[in-house]
Amino acid sequence: MMLKDDIQATPYRKIPFGEVSIEGSTREDGTILLKSRVPLQPHPTRMTERLLHWAGVWPDKVFIGQRDREGQWRTLTYRQTLEQVRRIAQYLLRANVSPMRPIAILSENSIEHGLLALAALHVGIPCSSITPAYSLRSTDFQKLRHVMDLLTPGMLFVSDGKKYEKALKAVAKGTEVVVVSNPAELPATLFQDLLTTTPTHAVDEAFNYIGPDTIAKVLFTSGSTGLPKGVINTHGNICTNWQQITQTFPFMAEEFEIIDWLPWNHTFGGNHNLGLTLYNGGTLYLDEGNPTPTGIKTTVANLHAISPTIYFNVPKGFGELVEYLRRDRGLREKFFSRVKLLFYAGAGMPQHVWDALEQLALDTVGERIIISTGLGCTESSPSALFSTRPDGFAGLLGLPVPGLELKLVPVDGKLEARFRGGNVTPGYWRNEEATRKAYDEEGFYKTGDALKFVDPDDVYKGLLFDGRLAEDFKLDTGTWVNVGTLRSALLAAGNGLIQDVVITGHDREYVGALVFPEVEACKASFGLTGDADVREIAASTQLQQTMQQLLDSLSQTSTGSATLIKRVLLADFTLSMDAGELTDKGSVNQKQVLKNHPEAVALLYQPELNLLVIEANT
Repeated sequence: MMLKDDIQATPYRKIPFGEVSIEGSTREDGTILLKSRVPLQPHPTRMTERLLHWAGVWPDKVFIGQRDREGQWRTLTYRQTLEQVRRIAQYLLRANVSPMRPIAILSENSIEHGLLALAALHVGIPCSSITPAYSLRSTDFQKLRHVMDLLTPGMLFVSDGKKYEKALKAVAKGTEVVVVSNPAELPATLFQDLLTTTPTHAVDEAFNYIGPDTIAKVLFTSGSTGLPKGVINTHGNICTNWQQITQTFPFMAEEFEIIDWLPWNHTFGGNHNLGLTLYNGGTLYLDEGNPTPTGIKTTVANLHAISPTIYFNVPKGFGELVEYLRRDRGLREKFFSRVKLLFYAGAGMPQHVWDALEQLALDTVGERIIISTGLGCTESSPSALFSTRPDGFAGLLGLPVPGLELKLVPVDGKLEARFRGGNVTPGYWRNEEATRKAYDEEGFYKTGDALKFVDPDDVYKGLLFDGRLAEDFKLDTGTWVNVGTLRSALLAAGNGLIQDVVITGHDREYVGALVFPEVEACKASFGLTGDADVREIAASTQLQQTMQQLLDSLSQTSTGSATLIKRVLLADFTLSMDAGELTDKGSVNQKQVLKNHPEAVALLYQPELNLLVIEANT
């Protein structure tokens, strides 16, 4: 294995990046304005313009593929996709859907899901992909009912009617239901029937009527701080962002083939990954895996078959994949053979995962692969900043994309990021109050994310994430605690033994943390049996001793109560997606964990130490 200095001296696989030129100014109140000097190039303003283009340029190229029940790849070319989109679009023009009665898609990624969404977009009908969790993991369907009442959809789509039957019975209320298979005990239209419709000139007329302000999608926020809000993305928002991203990473226009699991009800999976495939004439293979111990096996099987040119994932997904890459040289060779960029989003990547990916690439192909991320949100469709430095590191967010203005506003000792540009949402669906509160007096969207400069004297070194303003809290002394910084420090110090961290201490005497062990890594590191569960791991002497050393080491670098993690509790329970503690992207919902486990938090602050609580020696 190469030493870190040797790794850093090894060249990267060469790829072109867009020009970076930033202009900035600082106001008397400390507000900083940054924007790219690079003009945004002309681009389409209707999302399916590129579908028409690619169907003419290379009609027989595969646009989308998905494994069938026998495990064989079922694919559609650009010409086949356009033909089916036009048929479905004609059906929609005759159905009870409209700009005020969108299409609600309740189920997971699929070819049919993609076709219906594209057909709606093609004739100016908004569509809304809803997380399947609202339908499949709820017993009262509270969030699903809220979303449906807000949307007032004219059509509901599910892949499997039987699988979604309970949810449909709870919310359909006479709305047309379209199913791919297994019609439930409700009136339903088979998806196949939509494909028998003959398109007319009405489809072309509706397409031509679309403008940049036409609503394309309503994507719902996670609802971690209340009921979900519907973020409006217009055709102009999304097309602008596709051009911003492609100008930043121009190699995407040359070769774009991905295999991806990220859900389309999230902006990363739907607007970014599926959207960039369409925009750049690429190919997307659907991965039905996910970053869980079970789901990663499906992902690995798919990566044995497909060599992506770009690989998108959340940090947990990369972390799960690393162990398989270490064990399987054939997988490594397939994975690294064509990939030009490894891109993560949704959370911060631990530095040990970053380092492992660089080492594995070197061991396999003799060069490093550039790893990148950026900053964005559903409201920016999604991307606003990108890191394009080959010598980057975990957490580097980069600089604003062309056509976006970034305002950094002093708030409680930090700099809040605010966006203004063609990719930024006009507001929230049927929620005037939330829309009004989302923007400042100059029309900048207030993200709630805090940023800081890598080097205040050199803007080109980029920006770093500095936490969520809503997550930060004060100790009982009135001292502010930066949750993001402490969480990242603890994860990094854990060097792969920690799955996630939740910081505690609001209105308390000191900072604490709930630490969730990475089960498989702990088993391997401490020689525990294969069937050891999280309770045994949390109680193991080896992990407790390691955590004591880690906590003591971190305490030596603290500068006061706000930067000292005084106690940690080794969680003997796992994070639950069903309980809202994990998103379907694998990131932790800090507030929901604290709400669900008050007894665990209480153990951190009782006078005597619990067996699972470790206190720093200071």
